[in-house]
This record gives sequence, C-alpha cells and structure tokens, in this order.
Amino acid sequence: MTILFAWRYFKGKKTTNAINLIAWISILAIAVGAAALILVLSVFNGFEDLVKGLYADFYTDIRIAPAKGKFLTLSTAQLQRIKRTDGVRQISTIAEEKAVLVNDEFQSIIYLKGVDDQYTQVSGLSKHMFKGKFDRGTTDRPLLILGAGIENAVGVEPGMNVTPLTVYLPNFKAKNFSGLDALNSYNANVSGSFILQQDFDNKYAITNIDFVKYMLDLRPDQFSAVEVALDSTAEADVVKESLQKLMGSTVKVESRYQQNQSLYTVMQVEKWVIYGILSLILVVAAFNMIGALTMLVLEKQKDIAVLKAMGADNGYIQRIFLNEGFVLAAFGGTAGMILAILLCVLQMKYKLLKLSGGSFIIDYYPVKMVFSDFVLVIGTIVFISTLAAWIPSKKASLQQYSLKS
Repeated sequence: MTILFAWRYFKGKKTTNAINLIAWISILAIAVGAAALILVLSVFNGFEDLVKGLYADFYTDIRIAPAKGKFLTLSTAQLQRIKRTDGVRQISTIAEEKAVLVNDEFQSIIYLKGVDDQYTQVSGLSKHMFKGKFDRGTTDRPLLILGAGIENAVGVEPGMNVTPLTVYLPNFKAKNFSGLDALNSYNANVSGSFILQQDFDNKYAITNIDFVKYMLDLRPDQFSAVEVALDSTAEADVVKESLQKLMGSTVKVESRYQQNQSLYTVMQVEKWVIYGILSLILVVAAFNMIGALTMLVLEKQKDIAVLKAMGADNGYIQRIFLNEGFVLAAFGGTAGMILAILLCVLQMKYKLLKLSGGSFIIDYYPVKMVFSDFVLVIGTIVFISTLAAWIPSKKASLQQYSLKS
C-alpha cells in the first residue's frame, strides 16, 4: 500500500513546479551516474581482458621453477610424470639467462629464453610475429626471435642483417668474473620479431634451448623452468597442488595469476578506485533527491495528517517516502543502465569510439559487459537512495501535522 502512495505522489501533479523539476533532476543525475558506472567499468573490463590475453600468450597456465637459485634438475622420468599429471596437456622446458646482444655499435641487455620444440604448444607467442618467422635455429646455428623493442635497440632487420649479432652470456665456470673469461660469446642471426606487450617486446629474445644450455654449460637435466599448458576443462589450482606435491618443496609451482600477481592486483585496485570516483555522481544525485523529497513532505502535510488520523503510525508514513525515493532511483537507474547497454552494444558492433595515437594493439575502446557490474551498480543505487530518502522520510514520520489549513 505504501508503494501505491509513493507511485501516486510521483506521477501526481504538485502545486509547486520546483518539486517536479528537482525530482526529474535527481532522476537524470541517477541515470547519468548509473550509465557512467556501467560504461566505464565495461571499458575497463575490455582492457583488462585484452591485457590478460596478451600476458596469457606469454605466461603459461602453470610454471615450475626452482625455489632457490636459477636452475633445477629434472630427470626424464620426472618430466614424464609431470606430463602424465591429470589436467596437463603439454609441457615445455626452458633455459633462460640475462645476456648482452651486440650489433656493431648497438647493444642491448636482454633476457635470452631458450625453448624446446613444444613451446609453441604451451605459449601463444608465435601468433604475434611481426616480421620474419618463428625459427629458433639449432645449437650450431642459433637463430633469434627478438621483441620489437630489442629489434629497434640493436638496429637489426630480420633476414637482412649483413653480419650476425653477437650474444654474450655469463660464464659460470669463470674464476674471475671481472676478467675476459667472465662471458661466453657466440654469433647468431635474427629469424623474426614479435610484438606482444611492451614488457616483453623490450626484454625477451627467443632461441633454442640447446644453444642456451651449451652457452651456460648446463647439464642435459638442468633447466630454468618447465612451462605447463592445461586442458581446457582442468582447474589450475587443482593441477597446481598436484604438481607441488609431486615435485616437493625444492621447486615453486605458480599459476598464471601468481606469475603476474602484481599486475592483477593493480588492475583490481584501479577498478575499485574508478568505481569509487564515479559513485560520487550518485552522491550528488542523492542531494537532489533529499531536496525533492523534503519539498514533497512539506506539500503533503495534510495527506500525512489524514493518514495519521486514520491510524497510520510513524513507520507507515516513513515507508511511503522511503518508497518514493526508491521510485525515483528505479526510474533513474533503469534509464541509465538501458542507455549504457545500448552504447556498449553500439561500441562492440561498430567501434564508434576510437583510441588516439595508433600505437596500441587495437584502435578502439574494447567493451565487455559483466553481470556482476550491474549487480554492483544496482546495489550502490539502492544504498545511496535509501540513505538519501531516510532523512526526509524520518522527518515526515516524526512531525506533528494538523488538518487545519
């Protein structure tokens, strides 16, 4: 019954036009706030998915690395046990070390990552080739796949360099690390370059694992890490626990989230900060709602007096004006979310809003609508509108009104 009163007060004529004006301003403010929250959170979700996808093409589902030191020792039998673990689709062994890449007067410090033949089955890096081809070469004739940033830093063009580049890696058998024997060097040509993400493009060069192990004087059973790809139906946390039990405490088994924990944490913090800032629009709308309801209470003094004379208690009166606030919030929130959905669909279909600069991997704002965002926005609107309507509704219930004009 209180909702019926609230609805009649909302659509009924007021003696003062200012009440209608302020009410519609509050509805508009709520609609703008709701639409802004949905739109910005959806764009953020789109960028988040894009960045995670780029990182997922480099970081595998699970990575097994030494808990201490740079290298771990794994026998063929141990590698087979890892591969036979439930949920594991494929594994790839890695040998990685910091190196110096020199091309005449140009040089760059890089991470040289040696990978085996199965690497393309556990990583999506080969899908991001910018020039040339994904060819790692052999131990005697190594080839390098450079990140685009490294390619620019050393001034080389895949397949077109006249002289090979020189790779310098640390010599772990050197007695004096400040002497000439502190580094091992070898010549290598470039087969291709990739563009994935700046963190990788400016840091990594890929080659074959046998070459890196030869340069570092590693034994056949020594590796920097084992990267694991899972079946599509496998649960990463379950497989991770199984592998950790299998390998023991001498190694650390990390999921993709743990390999990029700082990245995911920062993205979540950014999302909550954006949500908090945009919620201020709804707070502004709440002040308009307080004004509209306060003026409505003053106008409906006689109605309140009649209702109290008929036996309505303070709680009943308060619920009427609380519901009036919910009606305003429902109109504004619904209109805002419908507008946001429409704009998101148009952006997804027609890419109307473009990114400036042209240096990013895509040229438009990505959008992804998530159901939980709608729930969050609805909850926020309900919470703020409840607080806004509470003050005038409480005032309406406690004041004494007379039927006399």
